[in-house]
Amino acid sequence: MTSTTDIIQSIGKGSIRAIARALSKVENGSSDSTDILDKLFSRQQGFTIGITGPPGAGKSTLVNRMITRYRKTDNSVGVIAVDPSSPFTGGALLGDRIRMQSHASDPKVFIRSMGSRGHLGGLSGATRDASCVLSAAGYSPVIIETVGVGQAEVEVADLADITLLVLVPGLGDDVQSMKAGIMEIGDIIVLNKADRNGIEQLESYVKASLEYMPPGLKRPDVVRISAVNGDGLEDLWDAIDRLVAAQTVESRISHSAVTTLSEILKENGLLFFEKLLEIEYNGRKEAEELILAGQLSPYAIGKKLLERAERIFEHNGSK
Repeated sequence: MTSTTDIIQSIGKGSIRAIARALSKVENGSSDSTDILDKLFSRQQGFTIGITGPPGAGKSTLVNRMITRYRKTDNSVGVIAVDPSSPFTGGALLGDRIRMQSHASDPKVFIRSMGSRGHLGGLSGATRDASCVLSAAGYSPVIIETVGVGQAEVEVADLADITLLVLVPGLGDDVQSMKAGIMEIGDIIVLNKADRNGIEQLESYVKASLEYMPPGLKRPDVVRISAVNGDGLEDLWDAIDRLVAAQTVESRISHSAVTTLSEILKENGLLFFEKLLEIEYNGRKEAEELILAGQLSPYAIGKKLLERAERIFEHNGSK
């Protein structure tokens, strides 16, 4: 299975090996990964659920519950566990087998633990492309679990059709620092470990924070659960189902198209200007050394690169 055509055809037939091969190619930025994604993009048919929140919020336990729920309705479920990349190997630090062992042998559950590795778009780009592959392969939902609530996780959440922000009592300053994120990230705010002390205070804080949302924006549902013992899960499933029912396949593909194009433009723009840095300053490293030596500012370098780009476009336009 070496050609793009072979991989695409095999994915259409449900080949797990082909899906894994395609994921490896897009994650590592192989030369034929764009061709694979190009062919698969229009075949996306499922929906994606993003699950984010601070470490220790119980996200993986919730994902396990969610897989079980959708498997009862015979849905094939894809899971992308987005982890920090190891500085030594480039791989993800947390393995999917450790996270979700009970589903590892289910042929209709595909779990991929993913780090940013060499992907130009970082975590969000690699996750976006992996989600495209799994959705085109018939997995619905594709669940994207992220490890925290930093910038990369905000970007990943923007890729999902529905995003759950999971919080638990006792996070203290971690929750305080997420005030803006609460308003920007979650379609549903899940208050997990509801049997713990402090759940009332957490719910009061979250609801008070939502009062600061700009007028006209829909406020997310706030749902209490215990992913460990199952309390409140039916309320959460109902909230998710309402959001899914309000969307169409066309609206999801439209959202994916707009978001993906925007991200690709950013990635290609970065690549273009990195090449200009090679031409003007022999690369980023020498440009940084000029800045540190006080010979140039970042703004001066940026201006020169932009002027160089404009000359290139003017030259091409005059042909």
